[in-house]
Amino acid sequence: MASLLTRFRDAVTDAASLRSWTVDANDGIIATAGVLEGFAGAGASDSTLLTAAIVATVAGGLSLGGAKWSEEAAEREAQLRVIREEAAQLELSPDEEVAELAGHYERKGLTADLALQVAEQLTAADALGAQLEAEHGIREVLSRSAPVWAGVTASAAFVLGALVPLLITILVPGKLEAWAVLLAAVASLILTSIVSARSGRTGVLRTIARSLTVGVGTLGASYLAGLLIF
Repeated sequence: MASLLTRFRDAVTDAASLRSWTVDANDGIIATAGVLEGFAGAGASDSTLLTAAIVATVAGGLSLGGAKWSEEAAEREAQLRVIREEAAQLELSPDEEVAELAGHYERKGLTADLALQVAEQLTAADALGAQLEAEHGIREVLSRSAPVWAGVTASAAFVLGALVPLLITILVPGKLEAWAVLLAAVASLILTSIVSARSGRTGVLRTIARSLTVGVGTLGASYLAGLLIF
């Protein structure tokens, strides 16, 4: 439990994690609200709208979580394969690996002598780590629990976003529901965009504009599709 709390605390303070979570939450908002707008355009009943909202929330959360888990698991497997290959090369030809490492730093702008000194010192300290970072950009190997954590947090973020239109479906009368979902989605997208922009130190107005363009465009297209089909 303490480990999970520590991981969550670290993730909350990490800008990349916050941006990823806001993107996943936005997916939940837009996907679920889009489904509701489509059904509302088709004149669906309150019970149908509620069913659609619940199904979209559950299916979307599980789908996104599964995709993130699979992506992280594949990345970890690729890292482990590279580690095995580099370890084998270091075992067979350590001098050649030092020369390759020196060549890497020489291409970065160091003189040949200095690059060789750096390569030798890094190899003495952590030969495998030096090769992984220089040749493959791997500074930290994903832990065994990383894919599960990625999947769970992505699902949770999606569901939190999807709860906005879902709660509107439950609390707002049917005649006002389509407009209420739209307004709630817009407000939620603005909020998540601000969080994303602040964590990533990007322009707030531009981030909001991009999110609203995608979100409102998706909701409008979904409503129109439902209207035309009906």
